[in-house]
Amino acid sequence: MGTYVFSIALILAIFIVFDIKDKVQTFSTENIPTKEIIFDYYCMFIPVYGNMFSPLFTFISIIFFTSKMAHRTEFVAILSAGAGFNRILKPYLIGAFIIGFSSLLLNHFVIPKAQKIKIGFEDRWINKGYNTEDKNIHKIIAANTVLYMESYDNYTNTAHKISIEKFSHNKQISFLTADEMKWDTIHKEWNLVNVFEKTITQQDRLDTIKNRKPIHKEKHTYSATKKLKIDFSPSDMWRYESKIETMNTPELTKYITRERLKGSNQIEFFEVELHRRTSFPFATFLLTIIGLAISSRKVRGGVGLQIAFGMVLSCAYIMLMYVFTTIATTGNTPPLLGVWVPNIIFSFVAFYFYRTAQQ
Repeated sequence: MGTYVFSIALILAIFIVFDIKDKVQTFSTENIPTKEIIFDYYCMFIPVYGNMFSPLFTFISIIFFTSKMAHRTEFVAILSAGAGFNRILKPYLIGAFIIGFSSLLLNHFVIPKAQKIKIGFEDRWINKGYNTEDKNIHKIIAANTVLYMESYDNYTNTAHKISIEKFSHNKQISFLTADEMKWDTIHKEWNLVNVFEKTITQQDRLDTIKNRKPIHKEKHTYSATKKLKIDFSPSDMWRYESKIETMNTPELTKYITRERLKGSNQIEFFEVELHRRTSFPFATFLLTIIGLAISSRKVRGGVGLQIAFGMVLSCAYIMLMYVFTTIATTGNTPPLLGVWVPNIIFSFVAFYFYRTAQQ
């Protein structure tokens, strides 16, 4: 645990130094309050990136600490005294549980709050306030209801050239257009300007009196302004990081349910994040078993060779994680399976090293 804390503190200190180097000009020219830089950015920076690299540095710490014991022939003495590999593994698993369970709590509840503060600081001072560059935006805001926006301004929470279409049985039943749609922060509703509405009445039965043609009626209305409440708010136009990373697990679960009812085509992004929060800390246990099995043997080449081999395995795990996460977000595999595949693969790897460890 001491080696883990020291190593992760060291790498975070290096990250902070390089981050300060990249942003020192922004910090000085924008006259950002020092208090905000320290508490709103770097105090949030530490748990976010510390938790991100936690399994990797657990693995490195185990290899570094254990290989030093093996180099001093301590495991030979322990095994000769009658203590088996399972007894040696027990305190390692206790340490892995402490780190893994802490990471689990951080992922589900603490990190989203830290990300909300950190991303807010970045959007306010570094990104100059996020503003989408998307054009011709389509959003499903309810079942069979589509919102179209030619453009959207995040600074003023205003959409330009909008339309809202409603369908029933693949037929349009209403159509609304407006030149502008601006968010009312007090009443939590939208104010529309230059509104045209069309309501369509269609019947499937045939009108025998009028040459057996379907009944089709349209009602048109015009208004200078209109107030409208729909299941769409400025937060839906935030960047994905702001929406996903700043919600704790209960909030994210409710958001996924709401988006699924709306028929959103981006459910996979949110589900991958939800499942990743649990699967990533689980890797701590797998890497602990692999790290102990590898480094408990005394080998030629010393600590350096074992650390190098451990780094290769760590990189392989990270590569698998990103590959299958990408596959899951594209919808080619279920998000739950895609997120857990690296852990499933490394479970077999951990079992192999456990079976071949010196007893």
